[in-house]
Amino acid sequence: MIARHWFRFGVFGAALGLAGCATYHEMPLPQQSNLAPSLAALKLNLPPQKAGGDPPKVDVTKPLKPDEVAKLAVLNDPDLADQRGKIESAQADVLAAKILPNPSVSLGDAFLVYAPPAAGAIADALSASISQDIRSIIQYGPHVTAAEARFHQVGADALWAEWQVAQKARLLAIGINGEDREIALRQHNLALLTQEVTDVQQATAAGNLDLTAEAPLLASLASAQRDLASLQLQQIKDWQELDSMLGLQPTVRFAVAEPEPVTLPKTIDPLVASLPQRRPDLVALKLGYDAAEADVRAAIWGQFPAFSLGASGGSDTSQVVSVGPAITFDLPIFDRNQAKIASTRATRLQLHAEYQSRLDSAVGTAHSLLVRAHIAADNLTRARAAAASAEQALDAAESAYHQGNLDQRSLSDYQSTALDREVDVLDYEQALQEDALGLEVELGVGFPPTMIVPPDREETRS
Repeated sequence: MIARHWFRFGVFGAALGLAGCATYHEMPLPQQSNLAPSLAALKLNLPPQKAGGDPPKVDVTKPLKPDEVAKLAVLNDPDLADQRGKIESAQADVLAAKILPNPSVSLGDAFLVYAPPAAGAIADALSASISQDIRSIIQYGPHVTAAEARFHQVGADALWAEWQVAQKARLLAIGINGEDREIALRQHNLALLTQEVTDVQQATAAGNLDLTAEAPLLASLASAQRDLASLQLQQIKDWQELDSMLGLQPTVRFAVAEPEPVTLPKTIDPLVASLPQRRPDLVALKLGYDAAEADVRAAIWGQFPAFSLGASGGSDTSQVVSVGPAITFDLPIFDRNQAKIASTRATRLQLHAEYQSRLDSAVGTAHSLLVRAHIAADNLTRARAAAASAEQALDAAESAYHQGNLDQRSLSDYQSTALDREVDVLDYEQALQEDALGLEVELGVGFPPTMIVPPDREETRS
C-alpha cells in the first residue's frame, strides 16, 4: 500500500514537470528568393518618434536623400536579419541564468524477499531524500549580472552593426549621386567631341584640313569614351551593391537626391569627452567588460566546493522510521576552480586592452577626419573658383572659335580643361561628404536609435 502511494507521488511529480513544457512547431526554410522588385515592396515604416505615436514612413515616390537610403538599408538589409535572433538568444541566456537548478529527489523501495524469523523484518524498506545545490545559489548574483550585461552588449553590437550598414548605404548613395552628375558632364563633353570630330572629318574630306588636325581629336574622343565607360561600369557595381543592401533585385534603380551641405564643427572636444557613453561599439565593449568582471566574481565564488543540502528519511524492514539532514560536498583538494579563475581574469585583461585600443583609435580617427574634412572643404572652395574660371575661359574660346580666331584642337583643350575642373569639384564634394559621414560615425552621432526590435513570440504550452 505504501509503495503504491510512493509510485503515485512519482507519477504526479513527473506529470507536473511535463505540464510546463513548450510544444514543437515546424519552421521550414524558404525555397525562393525574397528580393523585392521595387522600393514600394520594402519595409518603409520607421520606429515611432514617441511611445504610442504613429510610425513615420519613408516616401519612396520622390528622390531619396542619402540619409533616407541609409534608413531603408537598416530596415531591409538581409545581413541584419540575424541580429534579432542574437538578441533573442541573449534573452534566453538571461532567463537561463535566473533559473536555479531543480532540487534533486530520490525515492527507494526495497522489497522484502526473505528474512530470518529472529530478524523481525515484517515490511519493505522505504527511503526518500531531497537536496538542493547550494553553490549555484552562491553564484546566482554574478551569473545573472554577467548574463544581463551580455544581453545589453548584444543590443549595443546590433546598433553598431546598423550604423555600419547605414554608413555604407549613405556612402553608396552619395557616390551614385556624384556619378550621375559626372556621367552627365562626360556625356555632354563626349557629344561635343563627337560633333567636332565629325566637323573635322567633313572638312578633311572636302580638302580644307589635313589629317594632322583629326588625329588629336580622335585621341581625345577615345579617351573620353573610355573614361565614360569606366565610370558607368563603376556606377553599375555601386547600384548592385546598394540593391543588395536594401534587399532589392539587382536591376532596381531609383532617384537619389543630392546630399545636404556639410557644416563642419570647429572643435569636437565635447563629443570626444562623452564618446565612451555614446558610441555603440564602445558601449558594447564596456558591457562585455562588465560581464567579464561578473565572471571573475562568479569564479572566485566557485572556489566554494560543490555542496548540496537536503533531508532524507525512510523506514527499514522492521518499520522503524528515521528522518534527518543530508549533506553532500566535494573536498577541494585538487580542483579549487583555479583554472576558471585564471581564464576569466585573462579574458577581463584582454577586454580591458581591447577597450583602450578601440577608444584610442576612435579619438585619433575622429581628429584625423576633422582635419581631412577641413582640407577637403578648402580644396572644394578653390576647385569651384577654378571651375568658374575654366568655364569663363571656355565661353571666350567658343566665341573665338565661332569668329574663326581659334582652331578646333585648341577649343577641345578648353573643353577638356573645363570638364576636368568640374570633375574636381565633384570629387572634392564627395570627399567632404565621406569625411563628414565618417566623422559622425566615429563620434557616434547623426543616426536614430536602433530599429531592431525582437518580434513578439507566443509559446503554446501543454
